[in-house]
Amino acid sequence: MFLLVLAAASAVALSACDTNMADPAKDPSPVASSDAGSASGGNGGGSAGGSQGAGGASGGSGQPTAAQGAASADHSANRCRAASMRMSLGRPDQGAGNIRYALVFTNNGKESCTLRGFPGVSLLAKDGQPIGKPAVHEGGAGKAVTLAPGASAHGVLHTINEGMKGSGCRKGADLVQAYPPGSKESMTTRGAGLRVCGNEFTVSALSPAAG
Repeated sequence: MFLLVLAAASAVALSACDTNMADPAKDPSPVASSDAGSASGGNGGGSAGGSQGAGGASGGSGQPTAAQGAASADHSANRCRAASMRMSLGRPDQGAGNIRYALVFTNNGKESCTLRGFPGVSLLAKDGQPIGKPAVHEGGAGKAVTLAPGASAHGVLHTINEGMKGSGCRKGADLVQAYPPGSKESMTTRGAGLRVCGNEFTVSALSPAAG
């Protein structure tokens, strides 16, 4: 009788153990999310998308891309590094058939740093594949911008309204990828549906952000 009771108790214990084991399909690990960026700049108002630091959703592989090649060279010892900044995309500013977005870089570090020239900017699909070619430089390279901790600089992304040229529009971007001047590391932020039309896609040199 004692052996029968012991066997029954062991069976109950094993059953309870199986019931409490986690099922990976029913209990997936939580996905990390990025903080929302909230820098503001000229031609863009508030931020329309969250931001990520270096690597982001598409730059973690460290592989060079066309966008990296489009960034200005900068070998300054105190240039701002992707790892110490956050990036955000402003809301669209529309007028006279043109659409402009402020692409804002904010110094998250504890020391001042500088940015000079053009970021290399590409639009990406959700899977990280590029949508069209990187933005072409518009205007001169400008002067170096010194960013104190918490200060921002911005470049202006420019495209046109649908129908202004006959080449149609690309699909809307899920992500914007940018390489700060001189950087081998990319940053990404949500694309907020930014769509290039008429193959018109340019970026200006970085300048101090307003406000």
